[in-house]
Amino acid sequence: MSQPPLEGSPLDESNVRLQKVLARAGLGSRRACEELIAAGRVLVNGLPASLGARVDPARDVVRVDGAAIPTASGLVHLAVHKPPGMVSAMSTDDGRPCVGDLVVDQGTGLHHVGRLDADSEGLLLVMNDGALSHRLTHPSYGVAKRYLVELEGQLRRADSRALREGVELDDGPARVDDLQIVDTAPGRTLVELEIHEGRNRIVRRMFEALDVRVLRLLRLSVGRIRLGELKPGRIRHLNAAEVRALYAAAERPTD
Repeated sequence: MSQPPLEGSPLDESNVRLQKVLARAGLGSRRACEELIAAGRVLVNGLPASLGARVDPARDVVRVDGAAIPTASGLVHLAVHKPPGMVSAMSTDDGRPCVGDLVVDQGTGLHHVGRLDADSEGLLLVMNDGALSHRLTHPSYGVAKRYLVELEGQLRRADSRALREGVELDDGPARVDDLQIVDTAPGRTLVELEIHEGRNRIVRRMFEALDVRVLRLLRLSVGRIRLGELKPGRIRHLNAAEVRALYAAAERPTD
């Protein structure tokens, strides 16, 4: 039977050189990370770090220029373009296609961050970073999400005003933080909106409360992570800068 790594050995993930943690968070080479530490820009558990310091990635909080960074090894952060008709779930019992089908070979412990209903499409984050996903989905952190929404008919000024000021739903009022009319045509209106909340089907329910029918709903972004040119049914790994941006977006509660 294999033995656990000796404490302090290179294989001991509870005792890792700080430079290594910084490097795998995408902050540069080991030498560049040493320069960050020497410049006093790195804090471990709120205290200035020293060269040669070791940390426990599972417990210690590491910040660079005040922003927390991911520390654990083996973390996977994915952007998924969920197509319409696919369920936001890692598995299903009835054979329906699900997000888990798209990421089955990408790592262990993966879960979707929030959800999009089956009829909606667009950006969905999938990761095995439990601490980050908790903050991204917790309402008190208020991470912004942008949507492109195609509506039936014309959006009245009174409805636009209500969306900005607040629409009463069965689980409390909700409002958009930004709303722009992108295009209009006979029988339809295309709007782009931003909202910080993540309640179930909240965008659709806001329009339903105003008797406005949603024809299509596409999530464009979560925080600074954008759907961009990612095709439906495709995935990509977030780069280190994008992961740090998510940590920064979920840094402090908004309440």
